[in-house]
Amino acid sequence: MALSHSPESHTESGTTGLLDHPDATADTARPKVPRQARAGANSAGLRLGSAPTVVTAMAAALGATGLSATAAAAATTPVPAPATMLTAPDQQAAAQSDGAADPGLALAARIQQQADQRTAAEEAARLEAANEAAAKRAAQAEAAAQAEAAARAQAAAQAEQEHAAAQAAAARSAAEAAAAQAASEAAAAQAEAAAAPVTARLPLAKYTVAPSGSPWVQLRTGLDFAAAAGTPVGAVAGGTVSSAGWSGAYGYRVVQTLPDGTELWYCHLASIAVTAGEVAPGTVLGTVGATGASPSLLPGAAPIGPRLHLEVRPGGGAPVDPAAWLAAHGATV
Repeated sequence: MALSHSPESHTESGTTGLLDHPDATADTARPKVPRQARAGANSAGLRLGSAPTVVTAMAAALGATGLSATAAAAATTPVPAPATMLTAPDQQAAAQSDGAADPGLALAARIQQQADQRTAAEEAARLEAANEAAAKRAAQAEAAAQAEAAARAQAAAQAEQEHAAAQAAAARSAAEAAAAQAASEAAAAQAEAAAAPVTARLPLAKYTVAPSGSPWVQLRTGLDFAAAAGTPVGAVAGGTVSSAGWSGAYGYRVVQTLPDGTELWYCHLASIAVTAGEVAPGTVLGTVGATGASPSLLPGAAPIGPRLHLEVRPGGGAPVDPAAWLAAHGATV
C-alpha cells in the first residue's frame, strides 16, 4: 500500500490532521491507531502541545503496519503547530475539562471535603465536650463550696447552742447551789434558834384572868386575859406572824410561829396591827376586843367582856396549858 505525503500537504492540512490520505480505499484498509484518552495522555506525560512525541508514536504504529521508511521519516519530522490551533482560553478550558472529567480528582476532592467536614465536626464535638466538662467541674466546685459553707454554718450554730446550753447549765447549777446554800443556812439558823431557849413575856401589862373554878374555863383550850377594850396586845416572844385575819369563833386572830415551831394564837382581837413578817418580843400585834363567839353566850359560862384568848400549840399541833408553858419560859401569870 502506497502513502503519498509531502510537507506542503502536511502544512495545508495541519488544521485537519497530521497525515493526508487522499486514497479513501487505502485509508479504509489501513489499520487505525487507537485513540488515546485525554486522561491517559495526561498520565503518560503527553500534552497537546507536544507534537513530536505524538508524531513519533504514530509513526511507530504505522511502521508496524508496513509503511515505508520514507513515510515514517516524513512522519517523524516535527510539524510546528499553527498559531491558531490552541489559544490560552482553550488551554484553560481544556485544563478545566481535564479536572472536571477526572474521576480520581473528583473522588479525592470529595474525600478531602468529607475529611474536612469530619475534622470540623470532631473539633466541634471536642470543644463542646470540653465546655461541658468545664461547666460540670465548675458546678461541682460550686456545690462543694456551698456544702462546705453550710457545714461551717451548721457547726457554728451547733457550737453556739452548746455554749448557750453550757452557760444555762452553769447558771442553773449556780442557782441550785445558791438555793441549797440558802436552805442550808436557813435550816442551820432555824436549828440554832430552836435550840436556843425561848424567853417569854406576858402579852398584856394589865389584865385579870378568868376564875379557874368556872366550868367554862375548864372546857377552854387556852387562857383568857380580861382587859379593857383597845388595850395593846404584845408578842409573847420573838417569831414570825404566819397568819392574821378573821377566824370564825376566834374572831380576829393573829398566829405567831416561834423558832422552835410553837404556834401562839392571839384571839378575839378588836383590831390587827401586823399581818405578816418577823416580830420581836413585845411587838404590838393588835388590840383587845370581843369579836367572835362570846363565852357569856355559852351555857354555864360566866359573862366576860373584852379579853385576849391565848393558845399555845407546840409544833402547830394540839394546844397545851398556856400558864404552864409561860412559866416554863420565864413568865408567870
